[in-house]
Amino acid sequence: MAGPAGAGRPLTVRTDLALGGRWTSLATPEREWLWRNPRVPDAERAAVAPGDAFVDAGGGEECFPTLNGPSDHGEVWSRPWVADGDEPGVDVAPVSAGGLALRRRLTADDGVVRARYAIDGPPGAAVLHAVHMLLDVGPGARLEVPGRPDVLVVEWPSRGQTVPSVWPDGDGVSFDVLGPDDGTARCAVVATDRVDIVDGADRLSLTWGVDPGFSAPVSFVVWRNLGGWPKDAPYRSIGVEPLLGGESNLDRAAPDRLAHLDADGRLSWWLEARASR
Repeated sequence: MAGPAGAGRPLTVRTDLALGGRWTSLATPEREWLWRNPRVPDAERAAVAPGDAFVDAGGGEECFPTLNGPSDHGEVWSRPWVADGDEPGVDVAPVSAGGLALRRRLTADDGVVRARYAIDGPPGAAVLHAVHMLLDVGPGARLEVPGRPDVLVVEWPSRGQTVPSVWPDGDGVSFDVLGPDDGTARCAVVATDRVDIVDGADRLSLTWGVDPGFSAPVSFVVWRNLGGWPKDAPYRSIGVEPLLGGESNLDRAAPDRLAHLDADGRLSWWLEARASR
């Protein structure tokens, strides 16, 4: 259950269209919420081309039309986006497969950051879309969600496998408490439409859902890497990723865990971020 929020703080956002529409900043006057990986030079992220393996540079990456499988973190993170010349404030992501199109409108009004996504494509097409946010939070940070939603631990106990659970259990690790580095790395899909990230006096509140008239599952992916990945040179990274859908892998997911375009080939959803302290 989420605790009481403090006074609202104005939240701003910056993105880089040339680098896959990447979120490069989500900040209040007091702090930056997005983590940047110091091990990845800017030039390495800038050199990415479609089909390359994912570069874990940090920030917030748009992962569409899947997160894992059949393409590594989807197709749009590695392709330059363009601004829609006919609709100010709208960014367009190039998608090469499946006849799909993704558009994003990103605003920061009254201190609230809002992203609205519109997907077009073949009627009934299956998609997943994650906003892959890596967060700059300390070992005392915690995650708060309402109730005890279902959890699907993914790529565990080995790659390609899943384990069902209930929040906050991640088959032996507790997802609600991030904690100090302990050599573990665990990822899961959590069946909820909101999460609060609490780090000391600061709180980042995320909510998301599909627009009226559409129907699709929503959830978020939690990536709790406390120095357990990658095996050859592990480091710490914390991901909280609002998700259209209920799985991380388009190929593996059961039909009811996928988002499907409607009979007109459309689906839209939204994400809101608020900060307080």
